[in-house]
Amino acid sequence: MRLLTLLSLTLLGGVTGSLAAASAKKTPQERFQLYHAKSLSSSPVKLSDPSYRELTATPRDYAVAVLLTAMDARYGCQLCREFQPEWELLARSWTGGDKAGESRVVFGTLDFGDGRDIFMSLGLQTAPVLFFFPPTAGPHAAASAEPIRYDFTGGAQAAEVVHSWVARHLPDRPHPPIKRPINWMRWISSLVILSGGLTVSFVAWPYVLPVIQSRTVWAAVTLISILLFTSGHMFNHIRNVPYVAGDGRGGISYFASGFQNQYGLETQIVAAMYGILALSSISLAIKVPRMSDPRAQGVAFIAWFGILFVVYSLLLSIFRGKNPGYTFSLPPFM
Repeated sequence: MRLLTLLSLTLLGGVTGSLAAASAKKTPQERFQLYHAKSLSSSPVKLSDPSYRELTATPRDYAVAVLLTAMDARYGCQLCREFQPEWELLARSWTGGDKAGESRVVFGTLDFGDGRDIFMSLGLQTAPVLFFFPPTAGPHAAASAEPIRYDFTGGAQAAEVVHSWVARHLPDRPHPPIKRPINWMRWISSLVILSGGLTVSFVAWPYVLPVIQSRTVWAAVTLISILLFTSGHMFNHIRNVPYVAGDGRGGISYFASGFQNQYGLETQIVAAMYGILALSSISLAIKVPRMSDPRAQGVAFIAWFGILFVVYSLLLSIFRGKNPGYTFSLPPFM
């Protein structure tokens, strides 16, 4: 029994050694044909430690683009999961557009779970890593056999970006374009949303049209816009001013000193005061003259004029507070 076991192990070792020797004796053309055939059925080719070494071995008269990734959830590689669909799209599009293998390039993927030895031998601490191995023999042989590494510092890249990077290292050869699948769900969603929007617009149009044509609505929108912009709304956005600031004594300062400075809350206060002044002026010019009762008309005139006078006096006092050189003032805020 022991002799039979030893004999089996010897035969197994011999077969393994024969396979390894046969693999090592493959010519570059045979290796390319083997992995190109695999990529036609499933691209990118899923690699392991031995297949990675075989595919990238020198000499080679073909190019290899290999993504070293870590897709297992235990490794928490979010960038790997984000880039994997783009990488698979690139490999499928390129291989599908070059079934004859005229570009002489093979796309492969080596996951950390299948290639720990390769990761350790390369000293890789992060993933994903994309290597491009240029040809070392033939008419397109590169000066150096060292792989070219893609830079992922900008995050996961679209397939089109990596396609341009690979094509740049494959001059005078076909560069099959990226063919993204049609996103039927997006088209259907867009059509449904568009149809719903048109239906709602058609139903609501009789109610919306009077609002759009209303002079009162346009007057209100115009007046609010004027109040916002004359009070310094655009100044706040351009200068990115603070909303309020400290007064240096533990309190809050609502108004900035000087006519070239202001706070966000200051703009709102001034806009509200402008609004009250505008409402008072409109009421005195339009509403009060139309009142039929003389006594009510007199009370309304005194009330609106009093509001106008007091608010305008407060506004002038604010200007004097911002700049003591301002010469105008009115009681009661002198």
